[in-house]
Amino acid sequence: MTWQNEMSLIVRHLINDLDSSSYTFTHDRVEESILVATQLMLNEIDFEQTYTVDVDSSSLSPDPTTLGDKDDPFITLVSLKTAHLLLGSEIKTNALNAISLRDGPSAIDLRGIVQGLKILFDDIGARYDHAKLAYQMGKSAGQAILSPYSPGSDSVSRTNLSSRLGWFE
Repeated sequence: MTWQNEMSLIVRHLINDLDSSSYTFTHDRVEESILVATQLMLNEIDFEQTYTVDVDSSSLSPDPTTLGDKDDPFITLVSLKTAHLLLGSEIKTNALNAISLRDGPSAIDLRGIVQGLKILFDDIGARYDHAKLAYQMGKSAGQAILSPYSPGSDSVSRTNLSSRLGWFE
């Protein structure tokens, strides 16, 4: 399975665009958005694997979904970033149509669509920020904790931490 298939499917699930008979976004638009999100994200996060993105020719190499070298954190972060971008586009499109009409006893109010999309947009954005922070902390927190030269590491290695004498030796 190539990145176009797997990551597009994940993004479609995140934005709830699953009905193939009436997709909100075309396959090309989702793939292009994945590449744009990847390009933007590579400026925010340093991954262990070096990825090359060419939005113009619709290419991403190496393929992060290859079974032997599958990069789940990359796939997750790019999918969340892409969903965030696409939902932002949906909010903008629907905001132009967010009207409220009242004529006597009947009323039409389309503002709720934008409010619902905004909730989903904020949720996906928070999930992306949390996942990004968790990935970055996972990469650097282990080094800080395990490093023998980090401040306070000498007191952790003492066997008798309950004794006051151990702190002042």
